[in-house]
Amino acid sequence: MDGYRYTHAREVEFRDVDAAGHVNNAVYLTYVETARITYLRDVLGLETVDELAVIVANVNIDFRSPSYFGERLEVGARVPRIGKKSFEMEHEVWADGRLVAEATSVLVAYDYALGAPIAVPAGWRRMLGAYETRSPAQT
Repeated sequence: MDGYRYTHAREVEFRDVDAAGHVNNAVYLTYVETARITYLRDVLGLETVDELAVIVANVNIDFRSPSYFGERLEVGARVPRIGKKSFEMEHEVWADGRLVAEATSVLVAYDYALGAPIAVPAGWRRMLGAYETRSPAQT
């Protein structure tokens, strides 16, 4: 996938398909979430979900083409921007050479014990910047 170093492959399962015979729009949130979590665990070297101190503040999905049961999907994930307390992620979903969906999300670094946003950890900032081909760090 052009512009995405990180991709997550999955097959469309029967449970993902609605009465119209294509993947239900709500299922794309799960596809994007799975790619987002695996990206962050792999890039940040997290062992457990407890170490993933973020909350999702916003998600937008633009649907481009339907996908169907049995198709193999590639879901790209990247971080184009890091702010002081949040960062953005972008995703593309492809099936058989066609763009199926594009998504963006904003994740806020969060201290669950305090119940409040925190600064994006400096280590995360370094690791995300080192992983991406262009520096996403903007403050």
